[in-house]
Amino acid sequence: MKFIKQFSKHAVLAATLALSTSAFAEEALNLDSLLKTLEQGQVAQSKQNQAREAEFKAKQDQQVAMLNQLTQKRNDELARSERLETQFEENEIKLQNLTDTLSKRMGSLKELFGVMQQVAGDSSNKFQTSVVSAQIPGRSEFMDEMAKKMGSTSRLASIEDIEKVWFELQREMTEQGKITRFNNEVIVAGGSKETKEVVRVGAFNLIADGKYLTYNPVTNTISELTRQPVARFTETAADLQAAKSGVVEFALDPTGGSILGLLVQAPNTEEQVHQGGAVGYVILGVGVLALIIALERFISLMLMGAKINRQLKDSTARDDNPLGRVMKVKDQYPDVAYDTLELKLSEAILREMPKITRNLTLIKIISVVAPLLGLLGTVTGMINTFQAITLFGTGDPKLMAGGISQALVTTVLGLVVAIPTVFLYTLLNTRSRNLLLILQEQSAGIIAERSEKGA
Repeated sequence: MKFIKQFSKHAVLAATLALSTSAFAEEALNLDSLLKTLEQGQVAQSKQNQAREAEFKAKQDQQVAMLNQLTQKRNDELARSERLETQFEENEIKLQNLTDTLSKRMGSLKELFGVMQQVAGDSSNKFQTSVVSAQIPGRSEFMDEMAKKMGSTSRLASIEDIEKVWFELQREMTEQGKITRFNNEVIVAGGSKETKEVVRVGAFNLIADGKYLTYNPVTNTISELTRQPVARFTETAADLQAAKSGVVEFALDPTGGSILGLLVQAPNTEEQVHQGGAVGYVILGVGVLALIIALERFISLMLMGAKINRQLKDSTARDDNPLGRVMKVKDQYPDVAYDTLELKLSEAILREMPKITRNLTLIKIISVVAPLLGLLGTVTGMINTFQAITLFGTGDPKLMAGGISQALVTTVLGLVVAIPTVFLYTLLNTRSRNLLLILQEQSAGIIAERSEKGA
């Protein structure tokens, strides 16, 4: 309101100045006219102010009435709040009294319901992972509901609920001692679903078509193990499924499938070989090379030995065997002295020796290098292990498993290659020495014969 008044004064003053300017334009420097104009403006402003004050006083009564009305409403709400607080306190006292009365009347039932809640909770987890649930589903959900009901003081279990808990526990114990058959969908190795006859062995294993199955409690599905146990175990599963009565041997997993589940994660022989890495492949490479050389040497020495044996039975020297070529030296030098003939025969034997002992040294080198390569792989694997420990610490053993596997696998591969290679080298070296001894023995006989003729 004050702002309006000031604005009005400024407006009148502006109007007065405008009139003064006009008056100055009409009558130059007429002060009487200017004074009269200002007086008229003040009278007009006074009348406007009086009208505004009258209007404000008229509305003041209305504002007072509104204030009184709101004050009365606030007082009513305060009174209502006090009544509600009093009622809330009274209800709390009544609720506490009823709760105490309920606790006294329940007595030993409260302890019973606590035990039932614990049993229902434990049984729910047991039923969820039990293979019996593959044939009888829905037991875990009932136990979950019972555990929640027992935990609520507003909801009490009925006699029917308690009897059903007892019945489910008794049925689980009974089914553990049964071998039952039922038809169900089974996820085969390719991922498709097939309806098969499933044999449930107590609460331990599921089998179908001679294969072990696994039960997934999350999806409530049955699927074949991606990797089956060895044949002697799967054969017992096939015998059990084919049997109609009597006693049948069966490879049982007492953990309810946990061991079979770990079987899937355990690497087979091929995967273990791959864990050796580049060093492992090198060891296998030199091992295969040693095996090929040993096989070639074994066949060659065997054929050479057969020809030498035939030559021993024949007095005519032939060029198809080392002994025949040595014996031909006697015919080539019929008139030389026995000492000269001895040198010639020694020379002939030395010419045959490389053919007999060829590549045996390489086999011996491989037998020595293979364990050294295994040691190299061991050191490399341990370096990788320590790098993993440096980066990630020792909190997760799986991070170190790769390096340790490489270290152990390469050591095993080195020994697996070295040990047979040593035996092969020993066998072939002995065979070649025997052939050389035959050549030396026959050479000594020829020299002795020539010496007797010279004497």
